[in-house]
Amino acid sequence: MNGHALHPLMSRAAAEAARIARGVRPEHLDGPTPCTAFDTRTLVNHWVLYTSHGLERRARREPLPEELVARDFTADPGWALAYADQLDRAVAAWSDPAAWEGEIDLGGMTVSAASVARMVVKEMVLHGWDVARATGRQADVDDDLARLVLTVVEENAEIYRQYGGFAEAVPVPATASSLDRALAASGRDPGWERSTG
Repeated sequence: MNGHALHPLMSRAAAEAARIARGVRPEHLDGPTPCTAFDTRTLVNHWVLYTSHGLERRARREPLPEELVARDFTADPGWALAYADQLDRAVAAWSDPAAWEGEIDLGGMTVSAASVARMVVKEMVLHGWDVARATGRQADVDDDLARLVLTVVEENAEIYRQYGGFAEAVPVPATASSLDRALAASGRDPGWERSTG
């Protein structure tokens, strides 16, 4: 069994991502999301690609095949179940202690394996929240997981902003939860609601 402290958090994030995915309906896919550059279909495809297929291949130090990068996962009516299965494979790949050792090539730069895992968990949670809100639901993120995401967001927010990955931070009260603070620091409005009009 892997003893890395992040692995249980990765597993919980993956379980919540799978739950959120199961609630996405075809009529949601063309609607807006809190991640304003993406409609729900585009966001789901990005989320599925990088947080399940990408997560497994990072553990194995394998590139993402172009076929996966170009795939519309939502075109398959069973995509949410396939995503859950792929998340299980990805989490299992990170149960190997060797996955956490050394560095991972991100194309032009190398980053420690643990840092890559933390960044993908952050993507899983933030985009999971985006998908949940875009479909009129809540994301269930426990305090430990939310604190991890907040730490990763705060450590990387400026570089993400430089490359257009985050918008400018949104103000929140000092009493805001760790998840709301992470959302706000990443440029998301924690109060975003799907329009029903």
